Amino acid sequence: MRKIGLFILVIAIGAALFVGGNFVYGWTAAGPAPKDLTVVIKEGSTLTKAAETLQEAGAIKSAQAFLNRARLLGGGANIKAGEFFIPAGASNSDVIDILQGGDTISRLVTIPEGMPSVMVRDTLMAEPLLTGNVEVPAEGSVLPESYSFQRGETRQAVLGRMQAAMQKTMAELWPKRDPNIVVKTPQEALALASIVEKETAVPSERTTVAAVYSNRLRQNMMLQADPTIIYPITKGKPLGRRIRQSEIADVNDYNTYSMTGLPKGPIANPGRASIEAVLHPADSPALYFVANGKGGHVFANTLAEHNANVAKWYAIRRQRGEM
Repeated sequence: MRKIGLFILVIAIGAALFVGGNFVYGWTAAGPAPKDLTVVIKEGSTLTKAAETLQEAGAIKSAQAFLNRARLLGGGANIKAGEFFIPAGASNSDVIDILQGGDTISRLVTIPEGMPSVMVRDTLMAEPLLTGNVEVPAEGSVLPESYSFQRGETRQAVLGRMQAAMQKTMAELWPKRDPNIVVKTPQEALALASIVEKETAVPSERTTVAAVYSNRLRQNMMLQADPTIIYPITKGKPLGRRIRQSEIADVNDYNTYSMTGLPKGPIANPGRASIEAVLHPADSPALYFVANGKGGHVFANTLAEHNANVAKWYAIRRQRGEM
């Protein structure tokens, strides 16, 4: 009887060791994913729900087996929500480490400097990995930048980060403005910065362009900025043709060829550099500028100088066959 009992004990111990070894082996052995894949764990998911999602995606063989092992061998850290990269053959142990580490896949949506708000909405709506609808944001309320997002995130949430970034930027820059600048409120600064953004793509020119418009405002001169003619027509989208004389003469809240002062509000979403240029304009008496034929502009202090520069620009255009 003793021999039989000892034999049964040995068998039981062997079985326990086998089961235990298999349990541990199943935790560290290569997983079933034949190729790299991504898995989205939704906000508020429990470990059970995450396991079901992982099984559906093919990252693990069995949700229940994964749960049993994770509860004993996976440590006490909580899993995170988001989109995760699961490499081919990742073990159960690898998978739980990925979910607990929270190293989610980052995707980017980019808003270029000077993009009008109607196109910000178009950009967000065109991103297929985002969800939900979004209205056109207030002009000038979005900071141009690249923003990370996760698959399945709402467009409104991403827009909220864009607008929060602009609010933070203005809160940082406005108190540091030069004394005696012409703009008196952050909203006026955004309106002028949006014109500067649209008028030059040359970084070194921004502060001088800002100075020209600041000088004109002080002298109660019309700003005469072409982009302010276009904005009421297209809401900032490219016009696609030359501006008509009737549009130059049109009276509205934006056209700075038919009124003095700033337009009613921004005509685009200006970048940080253009905002800084308005808050710290160049020390320049310039009142005019025109294209120089090389991608930049030439500036003038007097109308006579400006007319001479315009004549040179027209000569360049005639040589190019544009006139």
